Amino acid sequence: MESEAIQWRKWYGEEKAEIADLPRTFKDLGLFHRMLLLRAMRPDRLSGALTVFVTENLGEDFVEQQPFDIFEAYHEMQAGVPVFFVLFPGVDPTPEVEKIGKTKGVSIADGTFINISMGQG
Repeated sequence: MESEAIQWRKWYGEEKAEIADLPRTFKDLGLFHRMLLLRAMRPDRLSGALTVFVTENLGEDFVEQQPFDIFEAYHEMQAGVPVFFVLFPGVDPTPEVEKIGKTKGVSIADGTFINISMGQG
């Protein structure tokens, strides 16, 4: 590292060090060993390196989550079993739940659909 200090400093300063070129002597380092290097020198970029590693070894399906499809989940639901949604900021499944209810003749207006918020407010 001392013999290539300038190149190491340049690599260390890269915004995305996990995909930046390493100095000459480490250029052919495999992904796993690159993650070990990042863990030691740039732990802030380790999550990006893990994403690259999993994508290349297992495929994109293990990194990117399919969007939630309530209509697909509906087929797994059973009458008499409550459904709970764990929400994140900006996510509201209420309109989609109401759409499913309308297709089955259930609505808030006729009192057969109840939406209970168990969170803030």
